[in-house]
Amino acid sequence: MAQLGDRHVLVDEGHPVVTDHPELGAGASVRISVRAGNSRYIRYQMPDEEVLEAAKYAFDHKFASIVIQSGERNDRKFINSIERLLREIQRISEGMLHVTLSLGEQTEETYQRWFAAGAHRYLLRIEVSNPELYRKLHPNDKHHDYNKRIEALIRLRKVGYQVGTGVMIGLPFQTIPDLADDLIFFRDFDIDMAGMGPYIEHADTPLYQYRNELRPLRERFLLSLKMVALLRIIMKDINIAATTAMQTIDPQGREKALLVGANVIMPNLTPVKYRQNYLLYENKPCLDEEAEECKTCLEARIVLAGDEIGYGEWGDSRHFKKRMGS
Repeated sequence: MAQLGDRHVLVDEGHPVVTDHPELGAGASVRISVRAGNSRYIRYQMPDEEVLEAAKYAFDHKFASIVIQSGERNDRKFINSIERLLREIQRISEGMLHVTLSLGEQTEETYQRWFAAGAHRYLLRIEVSNPELYRKLHPNDKHHDYNKRIEALIRLRKVGYQVGTGVMIGLPFQTIPDLADDLIFFRDFDIDMAGMGPYIEHADTPLYQYRNELRPLRERFLLSLKMVALLRIIMKDINIAATTAMQTIDPQGREKALLVGANVIMPNLTPVKYRQNYLLYENKPCLDEEAEECKTCLEARIVLAGDEIGYGEWGDSRHFKKRMGS
């Protein structure tokens, strides 16, 4: 995968491996529908065989990078399971499939084990860089501490990951200066990857009570495009994702994100039977598309945006390579 100036797009195959433990779920966030406190959602965990099948599909179709995502779990069984999966993915792909993890806050030892087992990148979204706003959007407990989130990002950098983070745009209580500070946070932390998208309210979250105070969806979408464009100007050589939430608001949302500066797009390899149980927001697209359908659709979308897919390329950000002196 080359960067925006080369008009190549990294296709990063994503598949959640979501916990089946309600008390550990996706944390107790007040903004996420699949948070631990929501008993209406079915918790699931893809069997290892299905995860490896998805990884093999990605490898066979020359998608050289995949994402493994889950709710935040710190138990030994989960940590060992991820390490085992990583080693098996490296085995079946002969070390040719890069893996990005998005598994929440962990100890440095755990990050190191997963890195040694074959993970290369890690996405840990800060969601908002304003500590006061962060506290408004999360329960006040030991599991949701702004400083601990920052420390986790620092640990990831120390271990050697390509580090990604991101924010939501159009949240309740969020201001334009907050968004400007988010961009400054990305620059000052010297991130390698970013994932940003519009906040879309969900009826099964405590924040839904503030829905009438939100900016209109269209405005949130346009703000998200501006954030992508500004970040590309500020950080010319990082990877920036065109998020699915963009397409939820605008049918051509991801293509428009590519046109203003994004260079990563993520088709969904999660088996269709699980997708209804992973609705972070309402009206999420592509819930009934099998992997091959999703691949074909995104290929067409990327071509229409005037870009070219970087098949078989890992897509390491040039920023990371520069930072590492390679």
